[in-house]
Amino acid sequence: MFRTPHLKVERLLFDLPETVRGSILRWVAVPLRYVYALLRDFVRGDLGLRAMSLVYSTLFAIVPVAAVAFAVLKAFGYHRELEPVLLEFLRPLGAHGVELDAKIMLFVENVQGTILGTIGFLFLLFTVVSMIQKVEEALNFTWHVDRPRSLARRASEYLVVMIVGPVVAVLAMALLASVEANAMVAKLSGLAGVGRRTHLAPYLLTIGSFWFLYAYMPNTRVRLGPSFVGALFGGALWAMVGALFARIVVYSAQTAAIYAGFAVVPLFLLWLYVSWVIVLLGAQLSFYVQHPEHLRTGHGEIPMTGALRERIAMAAMFLIGERFLDNGRRWAISELADRLDVPATVLGEVVSALEAHGLLLTAEDETIAPARDLGTIPLVSILDAIRHELPDPRRPQPQAVPAADAASQLADESLRAAMSTRTLRELIRPDS
Repeated sequence: MFRTPHLKVERLLFDLPETVRGSILRWVAVPLRYVYALLRDFVRGDLGLRAMSLVYSTLFAIVPVAAVAFAVLKAFGYHRELEPVLLEFLRPLGAHGVELDAKIMLFVENVQGTILGTIGFLFLLFTVVSMIQKVEEALNFTWHVDRPRSLARRASEYLVVMIVGPVVAVLAMALLASVEANAMVAKLSGLAGVGRRTHLAPYLLTIGSFWFLYAYMPNTRVRLGPSFVGALFGGALWAMVGALFARIVVYSAQTAAIYAGFAVVPLFLLWLYVSWVIVLLGAQLSFYVQHPEHLRTGHGEIPMTGALRERIAMAAMFLIGERFLDNGRRWAISELADRLDVPATVLGEVVSALEAHGLLLTAEDETIAPARDLGTIPLVSILDAIRHELPDPRRPQPQAVPAADAASQLADESLRAAMSTRTLRELIRPDS
């Protein structure tokens, strides 16, 4: 139903005539492409579904996560600073936010004051790790990454999030608040003498938290510039939507009348959903800033041909083998995707096919290396890995059409005969 308008807008933004490409219309079209891409991704519903999943996970994990943060901060003597940080997140809920903040902190203190035992502690840790993993999976989706961190990397990098994250957040909040309280800073910023002073610390902390999430959590190389653009957008949008949400809560007397004492529940769920949608939209913008070539396709199916897949496979094997012969640092999929200028999801499928045929292997640090000596890898085996997938009972077996099958077999045999004598090493080092 909406396909024709969608295509018309897409052509208008991306297929600019040559006569206007150097004019001011081009500079207008570029930011509109980003707006269009974010709206399209939101309307498709994938980001919304993942936000709902994160809401569900947050309900289970908010008390364990706060308890772990409380325990970490207690070691540094800053555990009492956790409550105002949590209250800042719940501020758009108004009086309900204050009530909910007090209840969550009561639960946290109960957890801290209770002897959990081994089972209880393991469940607490599992809940926190599951929450972090859900966030990683959601951000990996926005970055078109289909391979999560290895178990070894999760053990170390999730630990950084659990220990360093709360400490940095609270210390940053305290530092920013103390800087704002300085009279000289207030005077320079033009805030001195104003009856109601604007506190920037919560907003700067929000942007900083978003920046950390976007730069650290996706299992790919994220540049600081694009991640900061996404954090700035996400933090500003979160602040604006929070202010609007707070006004809605104030004037939504019907909600309190219908739900009575449970009015905080739907409001809290709605605010969690809105917050996670904003987080994912900011991450999506970071991806588009770093990879503007994906603005047009987004998360839609990327049109591929057999010849293009073969070309990507041959180029990937060449680059991987070249670094191997030069004793260089092994390629990661994200780096190799940047080098070839192809989507990481497409390259991941090609690499998986090459791995399945024993041509590549993934090391413990998630880099890629040849699976055997380059002199024993015929070029035709690279094409076979793409053209002839491994047997799968779910794959259809068409009825034979002798003349057509013979023509296909002839073409395949001709290709194999033309490349069967050359190896990957000879392609990389023809003179050696």
